[in-house]
Amino acid sequence: MPERDRYPAGVPCWVDSGRADAKPALDFYAGLFGWEFENRAPEGVSPYHVARLDGRDVAGIGEQEQQLDPPVWNTYVLVEDADATAAKAVRAGGKVELPPIDAGAAGRFAGLADPTGASFCIWQANELRGAQAVNEPNSWNFSDLNTRDTGRAMAFYGQLFGWKAGEIEDEGYAMIYLPGYGDHLAESDPEIYERLEGLGAERSFADVVASLSAMTDDRFPPGTPSHWGITFAVADADASVAKVEELGGRVLVPVFDTEWTRTAVVADPDGAVLTLGQFTPPER
Repeated sequence: MPERDRYPAGVPCWVDSGRADAKPALDFYAGLFGWEFENRAPEGVSPYHVARLDGRDVAGIGEQEQQLDPPVWNTYVLVEDADATAAKAVRAGGKVELPPIDAGAAGRFAGLADPTGASFCIWQANELRGAQAVNEPNSWNFSDLNTRDTGRAMAFYGQLFGWKAGEIEDEGYAMIYLPGYGDHLAESDPEIYERLEGLGAERSFADVVASLSAMTDDRFPPGTPSHWGITFAVADADASVAKVEELGGRVLVPVFDTEWTRTAVVADPDGAVLTLGQFTPPER
């Protein structure tokens, strides 16, 4: 599906990470996911390496003078107007951490934080609409909101993007929906609901844009702040975890099984955390 069809306003569309020195990250992700990189930054500007998988854009790794320690993977949500959305975020109780700024001809973006402290970005697209390869091995699969106040967070995202949260399960997880997103996808992918039915998934899953995790001290180290996380799809979680260690990364949570996935949490050599997820749907 063309990325312009996949991403209406209010849908996460891109992920990236900033590093003081991008070389270790480029080597790590090339080895782990088979990504190839292309510097898209204009001449005279700090490099911005767009990762490509089979010729399709999947993510970005930029170089910057100052980076978070450890660095993080950022989620970008598509908006029609970055300036107006940033102002709206403040009215809804959030913060502007980076005022709207142009990213060359690619688009315009801003860095925001929700009222619980989880940072994310908004993206007003121009030449770069979003990731072209998603939900397949070695590409971005999901963005995950981990927050210590799910009610306050979802009130904010509801005002900002129209998101709604499903019922939080006993394990502390829920899906985040953008109502009508599935019908939007079905305009260019008419078989989407049929595929979901074949997997035994609810029709509403087509509206899912992210996941929600209620943070508690028995599931997260005490003091861990609210944050957005990233899941990348892999074909074999066990083989990918072994590759992470071979390439100089660390395993934070060993491979475990859920109803739909085989999952692990790892860190790259710079310390940026990511989740690896192998799709393992129940047999029907």
